Amino acid sequence: MGFDPKSILLFAIAILYALTIHEFFHAWTANKLGDPTARMQGRLTLNPIAHLDPVGTICFIIAHFGWGKPVPVNPGYFKHPRRDDVIVSAAGPISNFVSAFFFGLIFQISYKFGVDTSYLVNDLRNLLLTAIQINLILAIFNFIPLYPLDGSHILKGFLPRSMLPGYENICRYSPFILLGVILLGNFAHIPILSYIVWPPTIFFFKIFSGF
Repeated sequence: MGFDPKSILLFAIAILYALTIHEFFHAWTANKLGDPTARMQGRLTLNPIAHLDPVGTICFIIAHFGWGKPVPVNPGYFKHPRRDDVIVSAAGPISNFVSAFFFGLIFQISYKFGVDTSYLVNDLRNLLLTAIQINLILAIFNFIPLYPLDGSHILKGFLPRSMLPGYENICRYSPFILLGVILLGNFAHIPILSYIVWPPTIFFFKIFSGF
């Protein structure tokens, strides 16, 4: 995708959707499981502004890896804190993965059965392809088990209790590890994250888009 104004606009729309649906489903799932914290703080909304994290958005633009403003979760409200925290954490990436699937379905129907090749239809198809890619990237990236990504909460929910103190100690340094890995990819051209995220992204992109 080039950096012409139209491509940048499509990219921005796809990011806003992906981040918004991701954080919304964190909030929605937590609320369903008994935690009203996100709802009370105005996060149970599809308004993108409520979910944008400045650093995460900048990282997405620069590195194509990013995140939204973390949804506040209080496990004290849950009936099964460890299990429910895993469910809430997984809800965001899963919403992106499901979105990518449906965008791919719409694209394939449009591409295989549509005969209109106008600029508007082509732009909509490009938007669908961009949305598939961005949603897959966000889902797979957030499954990485480094705090504060969702994967860290999911892994924590499955670890034996005896291992939790050691893992929580590692989590103290995880944001710096994550930032260092991102910087290595962009400035030292050592794309560690790309090696992790791109293979599954390309695999599912081909399946969902039909390419």
